[in-house]
Amino acid sequence: MKIYTKTGDNGTTSLVDGSRVYKDDNLLEAYGTIDELNAHIGVVIAQKSEDFLTKVQNMLFVTGSLLATPTDKWETFFKDVHLEDFTKELEGEIDRMQAELPKMKGFILPQGNLLIANLHVCRTVCRRAERNIVKLMREDERYKPVQKMINRLSDYLFILARFTHKEMGIDEIVWQSIK
Repeated sequence: MKIYTKTGDNGTTSLVDGSRVYKDDNLLEAYGTIDELNAHIGVVIAQKSEDFLTKVQNMLFVTGSLLATPTDKWETFFKDVHLEDFTKELEGEIDRMQAELPKMKGFILPQGNLLIANLHVCRTVCRRAERNIVKLMREDERYKPVQKMINRLSDYLFILARFTHKEMGIDEIVWQSIK
């Protein structure tokens, strides 16, 4: 099978159900950002093998596929997908790590080492994905569970960055206001 089909040469692409949309559609912006986030998480995994992050990557593929499907077809293609369950898993991981962390003393600068900085890149890309999903949600409330899960994922990535500081014995640097 060839990688190029030439069907997108006119600026459109197919959704899961076969319908076509322009490549600058809000749907593509949302699931393209999810794809970007997934690639960044791959960079993190290359630096620190983390089984739960592989689970996150798998769920991001599901999320991208969900976003590439018109909401009225979700039941047909994704009846066994339960984003709420994964959101609860993320919350459990957050709670587990946060129980071992010191109280925050202010905004933490996104630095420490390459791994920690990459976790913060993941967090910020995740926040962008959430903003894109909110645009979709304003038109269709069925996107709410997707938005909630992505919101919780950004919280998880932030706490994982903090937890990595602790695990590696690297001090967190707190932002110093210029006031």
